[in-house]
Amino acid sequence: MERIVVGMSGASGAILGIRLLQYFSDSDFETHLVISGSTVRTIELETNWHVEDVKKLADVVHDFHDIGASIASGSFRTRGMAIIPCSMKTMSALANSFNTNLLVRAADVTLKERRRLVVVPRESPLHCGHLDLMAKVERLRGMIVPPFMTFYHRPDTLDDMINHLVGKVLDCFHIDNNLFKRWCENN
Repeated sequence: MERIVVGMSGASGAILGIRLLQYFSDSDFETHLVISGSTVRTIELETNWHVEDVKKLADVVHDFHDIGASIASGSFRTRGMAIIPCSMKTMSALANSFNTNLLVRAADVTLKERRRLVVVPRESPLHCGHLDLMAKVERLRGMIVPPFMTFYHRPDTLDDMINHLVGKVLDCFHIDNNLFKRWCENN
């Protein structure tokens, strides 16, 4: 069984991480979840989910402060890691290899092992400092997938937009999915 790490930091957009976990809960992937304390509050503020129910979507939940957890080691093999959503505080830590918690340490390990790191930053508007941080993470071989609205798939609901973004994140890992209508010439 392949493993994947899902990190959720305290940015707005907790439903994006929840939807990714929902997708993986019905898959052959073993999911390892790490969430920040701010994420707990964001889940409560933005969704009807209870944090314990979100944690139940993952196979393994790691303590945010446990830098000795399995996902903190390069010898623990995974397909990669998604940080969804990602706060600018976490983006800054990623860009500067500032490993003060398990979420950032696991991401740093993902990068050093040349595994796929997908980061979904949630901030708007962006200033030059935000853009510089994202460019730095991209130079470290992270993939930046901002949650931009898209319209070619003709979304009818917010759920359609969420599924499109999560589908694009899965595409970054080369994981087949049918979460959104793909572009074709006869759309």
